[in-house]
Amino acid sequence: MKTHEFSMEGAGIELQEDTAATVEDRDEAGMEDKEIEASEGNKKTMIPGIIYLGHIPPRLRPRHIRNMLSVHGEVGRIFLQAEDRFVRKKKKRSGSNARDFTEGWVEFRDKRVAKLVAASLNNAPMGTRKKNRFHDDLWNIKYLHRFKWSHLSERLAIERQVRQQRMRVEVSQAKRETNFYLQNVERSKKFSKAERKKTAGQTEAEPKNQQWNFTQRKTEAEIQTMKTSSGSGDKRRIQKRMELAEKAQEKSQTSKLLLHKIFNAA
Repeated sequence: MKTHEFSMEGAGIELQEDTAATVEDRDEAGMEDKEIEASEGNKKTMIPGIIYLGHIPPRLRPRHIRNMLSVHGEVGRIFLQAEDRFVRKKKKRSGSNARDFTEGWVEFRDKRVAKLVAASLNNAPMGTRKKNRFHDDLWNIKYLHRFKWSHLSERLAIERQVRQQRMRVEVSQAKRETNFYLQNVERSKKFSKAERKKTAGQTEAEPKNQQWNFTQRKTEAEIQTMKTSSGSGDKRRIQKRMELAEKAQEKSQTSKLLLHKIFNAA
């Protein structure tokens, strides 16, 4: 009986030990679950933040920015705006094929880190060492409040549409100018052909309709009639002159009589 009791007591001790171990395991598992939930909650509460880079020095690439800024926090997406096409064309004409950027946007996984980076690195040198090629360049950073990456993608899409529309307008205008020029060229060709035809028709018609104008010698009767007509005309002229002279004399006589009467009366 004693042995039986002893065995029961030992079994009770073992059962108690097993139940304690299971409780400890459950507590550890609960702690692990709480830690996982807390870490997941922290991840959920992490809101990404975006900073704006106003100055991009030459030969600076996204990998360089990622290497420089990943020291301060986890970096997400990076976008750098390339130069315009006319600037590239000028560079190609001058002999340099380097592709540079004008501005950029960097996304941090946590917006608090982005705010700290913008506040601490603004107007600070990019390179910590003197041997670094970007040591003399300064950061131009600004934190964008309530700005999301979707806003940037929408802005880029709008700029792309505006650029395409501008290109369409320029292409249509160029087509109109070329069509107008070609129409004028065709019209000038038609006018030149018509003028050539007119000149050719005139040259062909001239020898057919050509008239020979000969000056024929006048007869003696014609000469005498001309003389008589010229003599009668001279007589008429002489008569007119005589009449005018007589009228002038009469006027002078009347004027003399008037003067004589005036002075004699006085």
